Amino acid sequence: MSRLRVFSESDPSAVLFASTDAGAITAKLAELEVGFERWPVREIAADAGNADILALYAPEVERLVAENGFRAVDVVSINPDHPERDAMRAKFLSEHSHKEDEVRFFVRGSGLFTLHIGGHVYEVLCQAQDLIRVPDGTRHWFDMGPAPCFTAIRFFTEADGWVGYFTDSDIAAKFPRYEPAA
Repeated sequence: MSRLRVFSESDPSAVLFASTDAGAITAKLAELEVGFERWPVREIAADAGNADILALYAPEVERLVAENGFRAVDVVSINPDHPERDAMRAKFLSEHSHKEDEVRFFVRGSGLFTLHIGGHVYEVLCQAQDLIRVPDGTRHWFDMGPAPCFTAIRFFTEADGWVGYFTDSDIAAKFPRYEPAA
């Protein structure tokens, strides 16, 4: 189940707001100009390739591309047995920002986006059917968990994708890591 929790940046032990209601999550994130929406869950064949997944979500992908002028769309998948999973997880665990929006739709699995905005930390657990849009310049980190398992459609303004600009802050290490329920 998708979830939003809000903390003060100075106290990761006290939850100031929490909700699993998609409408409440959407409304709270909209206050920050962070997009959150839900797309229909569709049956995906076990052997579906990236092109199959993009075709399955073509109406939604085409709408988002038309509304936002994205120039590239791709699919990323990672499973718990991926040989580089630890390095891939570590790469995104430090606070960073981008010069373009980070837009991800979770086709399957889950991941934890944590946003650092205006003295608060917003922890957004994204699950299958969730789309999140983190505006350019927003400080954040992403945790795929110790045994990552997700497929996501990614949207890019620039064809070469995003570049992370790391803040060298240790704030991400102070907040909970993503430990999915077994």
